[in-house]
Amino acid sequence: MAKHIPYTPTPKTPQEKYSDAEFESAEARTESLALLRELHEAGVLDVLIKLVKGGEGLTSTLLDTLSGPNTLSGLRNIVELGRTLGTLDSQAVGQLGAAVDAGVREGARSVAQAKGVGLTDVLKLLKDKDVQVALGAVFGLLKGLGHSLREARGDTTNTPNQGEFDRHDQIQPTPNTPKRPARPVRS
Repeated sequence: MAKHIPYTPTPKTPQEKYSDAEFESAEARTESLALLRELHEAGVLDVLIKLVKGGEGLTSTLLDTLSGPNTLSGLRNIVELGRTLGTLDSQAVGQLGAAVDAGVREGARSVAQAKGVGLTDVLKLLKDKDVQVALGAVFGLLKGLGHSLREARGDTTNTPNQGEFDRHDQIQPTPNTPKRPARPVRS
C-alpha cells in the first residue's frame, strides 16, 4: 500500500496574485480606461477632484460647466417637459401608447409583406372603422394642438368652421316625448 506524502502548497506571493488578477481583468481595465478618458474629456474628473479637495473652486467650475448656452437651454427644456408630463392623464397616455404600439406593429407587418397602397386602396380604407377611429384621433390631436397654439399667441376668436361636431353623435329623445312617425318613402 502506498504511503501518504504530506503536501502543503506554498501560498502565492503578492506578485503572483497581482499577475493573475492583471491577466483576468485585462478587458475590464481597458473599458475602465475608456470611461476614465470620457470623464476627463467631459470635465467631470476636474469637478470630482475639486470636490474631494474640499470644494475649493468647485462652485466656479460648476457654474462654468452649467453656464454654457446648450446646458441652460437643456435644463429649461427638461423642466418644461417634466411639467408637461405631469399634466397628462396617465390613463389617456396609456391608451394612446397601446394604440401607437399596435399601429407600429401593423405598419411593420405591412412593410415586411411589401404591401403598397394605391388610391383605390386608400378609398377602401376610409370605410374601415379602425381607420376612421384613428383618423378621428389624429384630427382630434391636431385640433387640440391648434387650439393651444392659437391661445398661446392670444387668438381666442372662433371662426364658423370651428364648431364641435361628430357625425356619430345622435340626439337622444327625452323619455316622455312622443316619437315622430317615419316619413313615407317616395318611389
